Amino acid sequence: MFADTFLALERAHLLRLAAWGAACVLLATALAATLAARRAGSPLLTHFAIQTGAWGVVELGVAAWGWRGLRLRDHDAAASLERLLWLNLGLDVGYVAVGVVLAVTAWLLGRRLAPVGAGLGVVVQGAALVVLHGAFAARIGPLG
Repeated sequence: MFADTFLALERAHLLRLAAWGAACVLLATALAATLAARRAGSPLLTHFAIQTGAWGVVELGVAAWGWRGLRLRDHDAAASLERLLWLNLGLDVGYVAVGVVLAVTAWLLGRRLAPVGAGLGVVVQGAALVVLHGAFAARIGPLG
């Protein structure tokens, strides 16, 4: 029963990650298309859209790669995945911090909107990954 439950939780997590990635790609495309249609030159929104789209593509790739490797896991393999998940959570917090530093530094050192938009994009992605990975960690924690 442990392996079946763990597999179902892992599958649900990968589906949520893929849904977030797809939503990011769609949002970035819609934002870029809207800016192009209106011929609006907004460096903040343009760079936010670039970050959102790029992270969305990467998230879709990670979800697809993870989906390829779905299998029933024994306790050791599940513990290994849980450790990897905690590493990812630490990296996610780091992404948020890097995004904040980028946005704040760009604003304070020259009111440059392009890196502010990029920084905000990184903050949003990092925060979303903290939520996604944190929810998965909370679900699998009692199983370990």
